[in-house]
Amino acid sequence: MNNTRKIYMTNADKERLQKLIIKEKELHWNMGKEYLGGLEQELERAQIISPQDVPSDVITMNSKVLLEDLETGEEMTYTLVYPEDADVLEDKISVLAPVGTAILGYQVGDILDWSVPDGVVRLRVKEILYQPEAAGDFEL
Repeated sequence: MNNTRKIYMTNADKERLQKLIIKEKELHWNMGKEYLGGLEQELERAQIISPQDVPSDVITMNSKVLLEDLETGEEMTYTLVYPEDADVLEDKISVLAPVGTAILGYQVGDILDWSVPDGVVRLRVKEILYQPEAAGDFEL
């Protein structure tokens, strides 16, 4: 995770994500919870702003984004969702999935390293196709 980049988040998303982390820790108390650590770090340093003030080029919850693999040039589209809305067939990825946690808060043009079993994939945020805050959908 890049600890120097700014992360913008609404208070509602932060609260919902904090509750999600607590629930996951309770449900899986006997399992490793390392996957939650990155998300917790992001929440701790997030700058809380009103939904109307979220920059339109930032990946927020329920944003649909176009990512580019810098090595292969392959483009992929994902919608970042809460776990109960995740659906691989619809390219809806959970914020608890490694790539979901990785992209939260990134902006158009940012490059991120996503750890996969075969190594690290470098992705660039190419475009935000939909962001609820920019669209005025503040209740998502």
